[in-house]
Amino acid sequence: MTVDTTSILRLRRPQRRIGGRVLRSPAAVLSIVWLVGLILASLTSPWWLPYGPLEQDLSAVLQGPSWAHLLGTDELGRDLLSRIVTAAAPTLLIAVITPIVAVLVTVPVTLWAARYARAEGVVNRISEIVLSLPGTVIILAFIAAVGTNMPLVMVAFGLLLFGALYRVFFGQAKSLHQQLYVEAAAVDGVRPMTASLRHVLPNMSTTVIVQFVLLFGAAIGLQAGLAFIGLGPQPPEPTWGGMVQTASQFIFQQPWMMIPTGGVLALTIIAANSLADILAGGTAMPPSLVSLRRKKLPADDTLPADDTLPAGAAAPADHAAPASASVDADASLVVQDLVIGVDDGPVLVSGVTLRVGRGKVLGLVGESGCGKSVTSYAMLGLLAPGLSVRSGRIRWNGADLVRADEKALQRVRGHEIAFISQEPTRALDPMFTVGWQLSASVKRLRGVGGGEAKRIALQLLTDVGIVDPPRVLRSYPHQISGGMAQRVAIALALSGKPKLLIADEPTTALDVTVQAEILALLRGLVAERDMSVILVTHDLGVVADLCDDVAVMYAGQIVESGAVRDVLMRPEHPYTMALLAADPHAIIDLEGTTRLASIPGQVPLPGSWTTGCRFAARCRFATDECRTEIPLLPRAQGEGGVRCVRRDEVRGRQEEWRRPVPVGGEL
Repeated sequence: MTVDTTSILRLRRPQRRIGGRVLRSPAAVLSIVWLVGLILASLTSPWWLPYGPLEQDLSAVLQGPSWAHLLGTDELGRDLLSRIVTAAAPTLLIAVITPIVAVLVTVPVTLWAARYARAEGVVNRISEIVLSLPGTVIILAFIAAVGTNMPLVMVAFGLLLFGALYRVFFGQAKSLHQQLYVEAAAVDGVRPMTASLRHVLPNMSTTVIVQFVLLFGAAIGLQAGLAFIGLGPQPPEPTWGGMVQTASQFIFQQPWMMIPTGGVLALTIIAANSLADILAGGTAMPPSLVSLRRKKLPADDTLPADDTLPAGAAAPADHAAPASASVDADASLVVQDLVIGVDDGPVLVSGVTLRVGRGKVLGLVGESGCGKSVTSYAMLGLLAPGLSVRSGRIRWNGADLVRADEKALQRVRGHEIAFISQEPTRALDPMFTVGWQLSASVKRLRGVGGGEAKRIALQLLTDVGIVDPPRVLRSYPHQISGGMAQRVAIALALSGKPKLLIADEPTTALDVTVQAEILALLRGLVAERDMSVILVTHDLGVVADLCDDVAVMYAGQIVESGAVRDVLMRPEHPYTMALLAADPHAIIDLEGTTRLASIPGQVPLPGSWTTGCRFAARCRFATDECRTEIPLLPRAQGEGGVRCVRRDEVRGRQEEWRRPVPVGGEL
């Protein structure tokens, strides 16, 4: 059996357009034809109906269908067809007011509440109050106050629906705000509400449209109900509810009267609900992410006033410069004594000090949960809700990003510091093509027009090694491979000409071949653009391949830092030794055994950290002196630092990690 490869390679346009879904459904087409047909017939009724809606013929009262009166007549001899058709346009057009008011009020409030925790609490309380109100009683009281003005009544009904509609929209909006592609927009410096309107609202469009149509049907039913009990437009004006009420009075004399009016009313509501049901097919509810509302920190007078590292702190990057050198002279980014914690909870990262040199690549490594990613998010002010920087500095171009407001951070994100996510396919918005997203980013960050943005987008894809840029620009994120998506993510990060690139495990989900290509690409970008990179990873092989300097984290602390060759070839902290001994691809060859090391125990949870060495409970070299507080001391060999009081005694004994020996106090 042969396979037609052209059918495999042919790109299929995703079936995500609502219009396409509607046109493929006979029920949806019939519903639209019915609703639009009623409105057109009603608006043009004076030109084609043989009788006016108020025209009486007392010689033909309560008649059934005939050639003269196709749907019969009422108790005054008025033509039922004329009255039904004439009442259609006012009923349907006034009914549209309710969903318009409900959606226009609820959607902006929902987007606002989903983004800000404080607003969420306030709006939740308001929605609960609205839900608890007796809607029917309020509508009747409103009519008693303003009369049977149906447009005003529909406005009031739309406002009363705020509580229910907010509950429907909020869950999806909250989930979408936590998506990585919304975070990516924040990283690029997009304003919060702009990001909501651009990335969240389009993904909510199906839900919004479905609820709009459902409320439209409900408003038609409310109008008919009010007219039925005499609280709608008053006779002789034709209304569907009023005609049903009249037919009920003569149900025994002429049962037929109920059929045409009731039938049209029922078919109209069914058409609206059927259309909503078709539109509801295929909605996505994704998972969680960043808080742009950050706690304000007071000016920190405890740290040096100039752009220097504390005298006792070791610089993990740019070792040629002394610790007292200024940031502008030799460093792109300086992190000083950074402390990050859970609001009203434990500390997650404590005393982190880093320096990233211009044109240098700094590797930030450690086990999962050690605080690598949290530290990188803090550099852009993108910590998750509930987390905040408690103290410390993040110095960038003379500014402290920890104490910068949101406007200042927006000028940095994307323009000066860019971010590459661990999962590029989730950082790309599935609603838009690659070309649209890349061009929009270029236009905003570089301030160019649409044509120039497309040209730059094409060039960026070429720069990141994509073979067929025009095809990729036309593609949606799901139509490209993981490696290609990662290249697109890198192109997005480069769209603002950043000076610093933060890459959060950019090769984790890729196979070895693609991983090597991405690493080569990053290496080339650093060389060509003199760009600094912070590479967050747990892969020591990637660090050895790409990085100039490395900082090893454990339980929220930097335990060792220095040049890559010093740290990987001559580790001085037992944890670094253990990581290298556990790596089958380690660049050093430990003598005496081919056994891989296994570090016993688990990383201690935040809140359970001791004041001494946090690795002591798992370390084979630990003694009682390790239980005291240990600062980051200068390395014995090379620039950098190590957090171990026994570094001179344990240095060179890394091979012991490959032997099964008791830990936590025995040599």
